[in-house]
Amino acid sequence: MAKYIFVTGGVTSSLGKGIIAASLAKLLQARGLSVTIQKFDPYINVDPGTLNPYEHGECYVTEDGAETDLDLGHYERFLNIYTSQANNVTTGKIYQTVINKERAGDFLGKTVQVVPHITDEIKRRMLLLGEDGKFDVVLTEIGGTVGDIESLPFIEAVRQLQWELPEEDVMVVHLTLIPYLKAAKELKTKPTQHSVKMLSETGVHPDILVCRTEEPLNNDIKRKIALFCNVKQEAVIEAMDASTIYEVPLLMLREKLDLICLRKMKIANYGEPNLDKWKGFLDKLKYPKSKVTVGLIGKYIELQDAYKSILESFIHAGAMNEVKVQVVNVHSEFITDENVVEKLQGLDGLLVAPGFGKRGIEGKIIAVKYAREHGMPFFGICLGMQMAVIEFGRNVLGLTEAHSTEMDGNTVSPVINMMEEQKKIKMMGGTMRLGAYPCEIEADSLAHQVYGTQQIIERHRHRYEFNNDYLEQYQAAGMLASGKNPETGLVEIIELSNHPFFIGVQYHPELKSTVESPAPLFVGFIDAAKKFNDKKSAQKSSSKQDALI
Repeated sequence: MAKYIFVTGGVTSSLGKGIIAASLAKLLQARGLSVTIQKFDPYINVDPGTLNPYEHGECYVTEDGAETDLDLGHYERFLNIYTSQANNVTTGKIYQTVINKERAGDFLGKTVQVVPHITDEIKRRMLLLGEDGKFDVVLTEIGGTVGDIESLPFIEAVRQLQWELPEEDVMVVHLTLIPYLKAAKELKTKPTQHSVKMLSETGVHPDILVCRTEEPLNNDIKRKIALFCNVKQEAVIEAMDASTIYEVPLLMLREKLDLICLRKMKIANYGEPNLDKWKGFLDKLKYPKSKVTVGLIGKYIELQDAYKSILESFIHAGAMNEVKVQVVNVHSEFITDENVVEKLQGLDGLLVAPGFGKRGIEGKIIAVKYAREHGMPFFGICLGMQMAVIEFGRNVLGLTEAHSTEMDGNTVSPVINMMEEQKKIKMMGGTMRLGAYPCEIEADSLAHQVYGTQQIIERHRHRYEFNNDYLEQYQAAGMLASGKNPETGLVEIIELSNHPFFIGVQYHPELKSTVESPAPLFVGFIDAAKKFNDKKSAQKSSSKQDALI
């Protein structure tokens, strides 16, 4: 039977429950155990698919097409495994399921209540991943902060499972905060004491406390926390701020977080952790040989979580190329013909990010034109690829009104158009082309060179596509459709034949990039940016020598 570890949070949000859960899972996996993680979110939205990125950050899409919380991206990047729609559950999904059952008469006329009906459905989903024997350990991150009214049914479900299952099969890790008051020059444990007290009042008692802190916790402070929170001193774990999230598994290894869990759950068959690849990645990340600067052209740049997977993919690709990737955020809404040179000329590459809606579109098109005309490495993802198609249509093919019907439903040159099957759909949630689809790549293309294969599978999240009515015209002018869906003929990859590195993709390669398997397109893009930087440096050096002569 699988073991279940629940990760809760207290004191404040954004402490990093997802990173702690992923780090613990990584350590258990490195010891030879089969591990998965799931996230229970307390909001009433059925999934984050209809949420504005400013509200909830990135909407992460799994291989099976589920629109999920961005923490699932951390789980996949750390564990190098796929998650699914079963790995992310919201209050909305729980209530939707229970209400549907009530409408179908499944409860035989009984009064439907939070306890037992809602909590029973929560427990069913909490145990679901562990039922088929595929996993030794299932970690469950409980979203929100202890004390939030929205999280109470989830916490109650954990309490019931602690009572129903054998003691060694369930444990609770509580993430909390030990603030440092600079004026007093002291670490304060009272917020953690109150957080544990609040959790205990619900009937759930933590087995381990992971304490986020800016200063080291000495033994006296650990003993004080252990005494007043009623845990063993060895179960008070120091979680110092790290320079990168990828250091956290090693910090937790040093604190023996995984060993404490293994002992509590009475798991005996485990080996020494094999983290050689992880440590090799960290070495390259910490000690790069050079630096490149890439521009991230987007319209949600005020919130970094809106492009979380893209930023992490840059880290993976940078380590692979042994370069430090400095990302410069450029708000597309404020790019104009007059200031584009000023904003972009110092960059080594340009990534035009995905998004929805017409705000900031013209700025993205101007940025694409700059990269195309100046030989700057360009990478467009989803909407970014569509902007490259529109820019090429307007400025190369002479289709001056080229546009997407998403932004202009009356355009006379709809080079980007809605898929036929989407035109009849009125509801917004879960109606896009979602999840993994195959793509066949043309031999001897840039995409083929980057991937090293002609058969790939990538994840999608969109409604609009390249309009194949214009395909022949585009290819004749040098914009090649180097990748297509083999079943539908839809264009998945476009590239320019007369450019050092200019590629756009309809899918989201950032969603499959992990520490151990960086996304090939990001690796290729950063390599191209490095060559572009080297070329600029060589030209500057040559100019200086000429001036001296």
